[in-house]
Amino acid sequence: MENILHILNGDGTLNGFEDTSLNGDILVWREVLSQGPVEKNISSGSFWKKRVEWISKAFEDAPDDYEEKVINHLSMLSDPYQEINLWFEFDLHCQVNMLGVIMMLRKQTNLSGPGIFLICPDSFPGMDNFRGMGELNGEQLEYLYDNIRVQLGEPDFYIATEAWKYYTANNIDALNQWLHENNYWANLHFLKNALLAHVKRSTVNTKGLNHIEQILLDIYNSGIRDESGIYEAFWKTESIYGMGDMEIDIYLGRLKERGLLDL
Repeated sequence: MENILHILNGDGTLNGFEDTSLNGDILVWREVLSQGPVEKNISSGSFWKKRVEWISKAFEDAPDDYEEKVINHLSMLSDPYQEINLWFEFDLHCQVNMLGVIMMLRKQTNLSGPGIFLICPDSFPGMDNFRGMGELNGEQLEYLYDNIRVQLGEPDFYIATEAWKYYTANNIDALNQWLHENNYWANLHFLKNALLAHVKRSTVNTKGLNHIEQILLDIYNSGIRDESGIYEAFWKTESIYGMGDMEIDIYLGRLKERGLLDL
C-alpha cells in the first residue's frame, strides 16, 4: 500500500472524509493564514511565534491549544510520504492556507519524492450554493478525488512561491500589479481571484473602512441586527473570502470599537 497523506483544510471536511474509502493518513490544517501576521519564511520560529500570539489573542484561545492543534502536526509534512493530497477550496481562506502548505512542503520535503496533488472545487454538481467541502459526504468527496484531482508540477510551485512572496510582503500595489500582469496560473485556477479579493479588502474607503467592514456595516444598516443573520447575509455575496463566523467577528469587533454598530 502506498504511503499517502491527505491534508484537509479544517475540521469541516473531516467528518465526510472519514466516510470515504480513501487510504492514507490525515492532517487537518487548522490555521487561518489569510488573517493576521505572516512572513515569507514559514519555517522560521518567528513565523509561528507571531501566529500563536495573534491567534491566542484574536480568538481568545490558549497557546497550548494552538500547539496541540497546529504545531504538533507540522512534522507530518516532512515525513516520507509517496503521495500528498491537498484538499483546499477556491476562497481566499483556503488559497492562502494552500500557499502556506506548499511553501512548507517545498522546504521540508524532497519534491522529486512525493507526488503532490490538489483537489480544489468551486462547485459541486447539483448544488446551487456550494460553500465548501464541509457540506459533502464521503461519496461526494470521492467523486471530487476521481474527477478533479490534478498533480502539481514545477510551474505550480513557482507560481505559489511568487504568490506567497507578494502576499507576505504586505505591498498591495505590487501584489495587484503582479496579479494583472501574470496570465499563466497552471493548475492554481482560483488563486488570482482569491488574491484579488485580498487586494479589495486591503483598500480603505473615504470612511476609513475596508471592503469587508463596509459590507458588514451595510448589512447591519439594512436592518439585520443579529449576528447569525449578518453571517448569512455576508456569506451570500462574499463567499470568495471563505470566512467563518469567528473571522467575521474580528471585523465586527472593529466596527463595534468605532461605535458604528451595536450587537
